[in-house]
Amino acid sequence: MQSTTTKHVRTLLFLSVVARLAVWTLVSISAYLLPLFDASPDIGTSRSWDSVLLRWDAFHFAHIAKEGYVYEYEWAFFNGLPLLMRVSAHLQALAGFGSNDWATLLRGGACMAVLCDSTQVLYHLSLHHLHSPSLAFLSTALSVFSSSPAALRLASYNEPFFTYFSYRGMLACARSQWIAASICFALASMFRSNGIFLSGFILWGMLITPFLTGRKDLLTHTRLLKCVLLTALPLIPFIHHNIIAYLVFCTPSTTRIPDWCATSMIPSIYSHVQSKYWNVGFLRYWTVSNIPNFIFALPAVLHIFVFCWFYLSNLPAIIPHIIPQIRSKTNNVPPPQLDSSFLSPSLLPHVLHALALTSILTFNAHVQISLRLLPSLPITYWAAARLMLDLPKWGKAWVTWSVLWGALSCVLWAVFLPPA
Repeated sequence: MQSTTTKHVRTLLFLSVVARLAVWTLVSISAYLLPLFDASPDIGTSRSWDSVLLRWDAFHFAHIAKEGYVYEYEWAFFNGLPLLMRVSAHLQALAGFGSNDWATLLRGGACMAVLCDSTQVLYHLSLHHLHSPSLAFLSTALSVFSSSPAALRLASYNEPFFTYFSYRGMLACARSQWIAASICFALASMFRSNGIFLSGFILWGMLITPFLTGRKDLLTHTRLLKCVLLTALPLIPFIHHNIIAYLVFCTPSTTRIPDWCATSMIPSIYSHVQSKYWNVGFLRYWTVSNIPNFIFALPAVLHIFVFCWFYLSNLPAIIPHIIPQIRSKTNNVPPPQLDSSFLSPSLLPHVLHALALTSILTFNAHVQISLRLLPSLPITYWAAARLMLDLPKWGKAWVTWSVLWGALSCVLWAVFLPPA
């Protein structure tokens, strides 16, 4: 078992390196051979290999890292990545490799992202839940086919860090390492606001699972207090971000106090900026002009919804494996064996989390963001593995789409065309 796991991890790390090199090669070739739709990247950097890193949100992260939060709309981006970029630029300057310029910041962020490779973590997380080295290997190998390879494997973007710390926290929860899980989720929340939803895994493991399994003796006052504290920790980056903005914009000494300081019961610059500059809100994105974005995102979104439906439709057969009280009502007859590893009872919190996040992305956000964000859900790859084994034609279709779309998205990203 140990030798098999070691062999799997080595192979997966090799595949991850190959995937990164392939993405870098494709993006670089596209950037040099094809004309840019928007010439902005040539303003901040010279026409060098560093310039391929300056696309889309990387502009905002690099500017925040260099100048701080100058413009109101920049508060839509959390400070985790800019902080890492500044630290990396400082280390490069000490080593004599650069200064606090655009290229150094972008290069530093990209190098930091490489260090946050989530391949090994996903494998061990899959091994825990699927109870099969071969299924864990298949699921993790399929993660090589990402729906947004440029953002996840190349650029100075939030997604590599958010995915890594999310997986780390989920694995810690699986091992009942609650303090480590809380810290990892808090780190994830420094990069993306939806990291606050990760607290649900701690709540599920510490309180809901003992309640459902009849271990109410574990639900002590001490455990409850500990759960509250650990669940609250991942919320701190979001709260801190909004408090700092409030102190900047809403104090009496401010020359012009914005409307959002007083119009909301709980003033939040993040909600204000998302609504004002990105038009985020329930069904706001559901317009005729955005139909192409829904088409782009449909395979990724539908993939999650289908797996959640598959799992939840089998919930009556899964529940007796979770709640012993139900078995006792049938003379304690053991529940029938589940016919799929992808119906493991331990997957339930992952399914609920994935269903909630995908619904938010579909109905309340820019739906194409799902191409970058859904890879942070391990269910994306567990669902793909299930297709490969149970529905091979659909599994091959998913791989084909992932490869073709991944390659096309690299070209689109390189020439500064949406979606991003």
